[in-house]
Amino acid sequence: MDKKNTNEFVTKWESQVKKGTLEFVIMLCLKKQRYYGYELISDIKQLLSFDVAEGTVYPLLNRLKKEELIDSEWVEMETGIPRKYYKITDKGIAAMDDMQNYWVNLSLSIQKLLLQK
Repeated sequence: MDKKNTNEFVTKWESQVKKGTLEFVIMLCLKKQRYYGYELISDIKQLLSFDVAEGTVYPLLNRLKKEELIDSEWVEMETGIPRKYYKITDKGIAAMDDMQNYWVNLSLSIQKLLLQK
C-alpha cells in the first residue's frame, strides 16, 4: 500500500471512529449541562478538535430524542428567536453510564494492545 492509499485509509478510519463516538460525546456533554444545537457543536469542536457538521449532529440529536435518551424544550430569548435546548433524561443517564463503562473497558483493552511488544 503506497503512502497515498495509506493516508486515504487512515482518513476514512478516523471518520468512522468520529461517527461511532459522536453520540457518546454528545451525551457526555449533555450530562454536564443543557445545550442548544449550535452551542453544542461549538463546544465539541473546541473540546475535541473534532470537525462536526450541523448536518451530522442534528439527526443524532433527533435519534437520541426518539430513543428518549435526551429531551428538548424551546426557550424564549430576550432578543432574537427562541432556541431549542437539549438535556439528558434519566433513561439517558442510565445509558450513558453503560456507555461509559464500555468505553473505559475498551480503552483499557486497546491500551494493553498498544503496550504489547
